[in-house]
Amino acid sequence: MKAIEPIDSSVYQHDKALKTGILITNLGTPDEAKPAALRRYLNQFLSDPRIVEIPRWIWWFILHGVILRIRPKRSAKAYAKIWTDAGSPLLAIANAQAKAIQAYFEDRAEVALGMRYGNPSIESALEQLKAANVDKIIVLPLYPQYSAAATASTFDAVSDTLRSWRWIPQLNFLTHYHDQPLYIKALAEKVSAYWQAHGKGEKILFSFHGIPKRTMIAGDPYYCHCLKTSRLLAEALELPEEAWETVFQSRFGKEEWLKPYADIRLEELGAAKTKRVDVLCPGFSADCLETLEEIAISFKGVFEDAGGGEFHYIPALNADSNHIEMMTHILEQQL
Repeated sequence: MKAIEPIDSSVYQHDKALKTGILITNLGTPDEAKPAALRRYLNQFLSDPRIVEIPRWIWWFILHGVILRIRPKRSAKAYAKIWTDAGSPLLAIANAQAKAIQAYFEDRAEVALGMRYGNPSIESALEQLKAANVDKIIVLPLYPQYSAAATASTFDAVSDTLRSWRWIPQLNFLTHYHDQPLYIKALAEKVSAYWQAHGKGEKILFSFHGIPKRTMIAGDPYYCHCLKTSRLLAEALELPEEAWETVFQSRFGKEEWLKPYADIRLEELGAAKTKRVDVLCPGFSADCLETLEEIAISFKGVFEDAGGGEFHYIPALNADSNHIEMMTHILEQQL
């Protein structure tokens, strides 16, 4: 357990006005698209017991004996395909989101960005809020659908830092917004605008990050949240039942994950000579490796190699104005 910090004037200043803090969080990103940076990032990510739920001593040997010897180099090549002059797309977009939210609230709140893994860390973001003399912190993890691996892990990181604070601010932790009307509206408008500009495919897949099936059986509501998001979005777009499907991507390891698997389904659609398929990733609040490389590059190849026609990836909501409107609306309710 962390020791309580000693007396420090930055902890609480009696003569300074109190503020509300807003902590925006996302998964995170490596500092560079290089093997050494990926090794640090993956070590932190895969050491989280919320991510890999097997006995620690077994996993330690697998992680350090096999995975961290092989995967960093492979992952670095994948990141290199999407890396920009501004660095990681996820971090650049997250910074733009935080900046827009700060502009909306002006001096009514202090906004800080913290990543669950990598930099800037959740701890550094909380220290920024502490320095602003906040007595209330609203935490908004940008995961629309709740999962223990993402949302609960964020709570762990926040609480780990707060354990050493002398004065714990009031904490409002937002756990999901998978059926929030403005979220569904923003997604529907994103798809409609894309179709207006680029035409419309025969089928649209709503692809969510997968989780092991056993975690759903253990009580994680993620699968239900994903299905409800898909249903509400399909209703908003007035899609017939045969025009859309929910799929799951990014599985890891040999155990069964949530199905149907996105790559397998795209291979089937390609083999069926589908003329065009569109893919949207509603669970990702910002474009990242899983959308820009896995979906838009790798899975596009799977579809086309199987005999499919056109493949269109519809970008995430990112820092779109209606996405910012949705986030500020949720946060405003907490203020």
